[in-house]
Amino acid sequence: MTGRTDWLTGTPRREAATDRILTAAAAVLAERGFDAVTVDAVVDRAGCSRATLYRYLGGRQAILDGVIARAATEVADRVSAAVDGLDGADRVVEAILVSVGAVRSNPALGTWFTGSRSRTVDDYLASSTQLGALSATLTGLGGDEAGSRWIVRVVLTLLTWPLPDAETERETVRRFVAPAFS
Repeated sequence: MTGRTDWLTGTPRREAATDRILTAAAAVLAERGFDAVTVDAVVDRAGCSRATLYRYLGGRQAILDGVIARAATEVADRVSAAVDGLDGADRVVEAILVSVGAVRSNPALGTWFTGSRSRTVDDYLASSTQLGALSATLTGLGGDEAGSRWIVRVVLTLLTWPLPDAETERETVRRFVAPAFS
């Protein structure tokens, strides 16, 4: 016997393993960036085997998708609360601005937009179906796929090239985005 305890004992195994692996992956992402999120790095951080990681999550893409889904849920909860009772252009503007703030304050997501990013990050974000669906729901655009994708690009632009302060961002979004949804 090695003296180690089974960290999955006494808990729903899938839930415990997934939570631990995604928490480790989010930490690696926040500390070292997108490209550093490898299966080996996550296994080391989570203290699990590669077999456990693959059994409960899959490979690198599934890990990243899981981290994004978890973070997106946190962002969505903040945006939903902020836009409750709003509609039209006011809802779209508030959804954009709260999304930007929520992403910036999330350690796993915020790291993607500080400093330099690799082309891999841009490709991943551009192809994320989760972001488009989230945008449609939070802005109230429903089935307007083109509008939802455009809102994602507005949010990503503000994250990539922030304006000097929150008020300037608010005024810019009101001036250039709101008219499209009035």
